[in-house]
Amino acid sequence: MYSGASAMLVISEADLMLMRRLDELHLQHPFMGARMLRRMLAQEGISVDRRHIGTLMKPIDIEAIARKSGTSQARPGHKIYPYLLRNVSITRANQVWALDTTSPPISRWRKASCT
Repeated sequence: MYSGASAMLVISEADLMLMRRLDELHLQHPFMGARMLRRMLAQEGISVDRRHIGTLMKPIDIEAIARKSGTSQARPGHKIYPYLLRNVSITRANQVWALDTTSPPISRWRKASCT
């Protein structure tokens, strides 16, 4: 019997394929939770329970993008950063840069299946 941190996570090949499809759907529709993802998979002919989808979403670290309670309230001790582009008119190329820090989908589910 396995328990605690020493428990080995064994994921079947079918679940790995399902996790990959969930990751693809999440990238296309990040607002979808387990219920909507279940409906999308059902339209593709894949029959799976909502709770199982939720279980598979946890190791690959995906969740629906939605408002959470209390996100608009300032927390004591947290620095408030000013918006630096408020009065800047962008008039040329490469004047403003942005960085996307999201991880590629393959690394997230591979990491989950190897741990």
